[in-house]
Amino acid sequence: MNIITFKNRNLMILIAFAAFFCVFLAVGMMAANKVETTSSSELSSSAVATAIAEDITMAVEETESEVEEMVSTVSVSQEEATVELTRTVFTVTEYEAPKTKYTSDTVNVRAGAGTDYDKVGKLSWGSAVEVTGETDNEWYEVSFKDSTAYIKGEYMVDELPGTPYVFVGDSRTVQLQMAVGSSDKAYIAKIGEGYSWFKESALSLIPVYAGKGTKMIINFGVNDLANAGKYVSLVNSYIDTWSNAGVTVYYAAVTPVGDGASVSNAQIESFNAQLQAGLDSRVQWIDGYTYLKQAGFTTADGLHYNAATYRSLYSYYMSVIG
Repeated sequence: MNIITFKNRNLMILIAFAAFFCVFLAVGMMAANKVETTSSSELSSSAVATAIAEDITMAVEETESEVEEMVSTVSVSQEEATVELTRTVFTVTEYEAPKTKYTSDTVNVRAGAGTDYDKVGKLSWGSAVEVTGETDNEWYEVSFKDSTAYIKGEYMVDELPGTPYVFVGDSRTVQLQMAVGSSDKAYIAKIGEGYSWFKESALSLIPVYAGKGTKMIINFGVNDLANAGKYVSLVNSYIDTWSNAGVTVYYAAVTPVGDGASVSNAQIESFNAQLQAGLDSRVQWIDGYTYLKQAGFTTADGLHYNAATYRSLYSYYMSVIG
């Protein structure tokens, strides 16, 4: 880049010098022409000087304009050269036949194999992509909207990945879904259920959605706080299976209740303490109970929250999960 800048600066100086040299040459020729074409009656020194001065002014103004235009052109060319020079340089190894890969997250699609190239689009998690080659800097060349584009390699996998987030729980999880939506998320939940439904129904559905890269958030207990020990044993018995499948497991604490609920916060605190102490160390704890006690919550029936509270709780979950 320094070499290009140096050459362009010299070029600008040469252009300016040549332009001003032309001005003085033109002025000299115009002055001689003025003297030659002026009659003897008009040949006063003041008249000739005035005429020459007017021509000099016009010539200088025209030349200055031309110089500015040339300098501007050189500057633009220098900027373009600098941009091209700083962009990632890569080579592509083409495949004999296209391959199908999947996006493991929401990803940007770019015009070149580097983050310094323009974005030409975006793909959501789980999108099937036709891959035509790979670059020497770990990007993939792909077919995108009838043209060639590039996706960073770390966001592409050979098999359809697990859903990024899987929520498993009771009515509070059902209402969480209603508040935050389902894009890139799956919900295995049923109103009024607890340990028995988790064991007999939910467990068999988890492998349908959860796979490599999935973060699974379990939130049972408010409907059967006496079953803390059973929840601990059941989750611990499956943690090997889930971990080997590439699933990261979280247990979300039972969150607080308000006036009118059939259970008390003291019972909830006891349940949460038993789970936090007994769960396998690979099960990560999310303390939504303390969060809502501090942040505040709104509930109409003492047990279920309004949409704003669920969205706040979801944001807290995501901040813990990262």
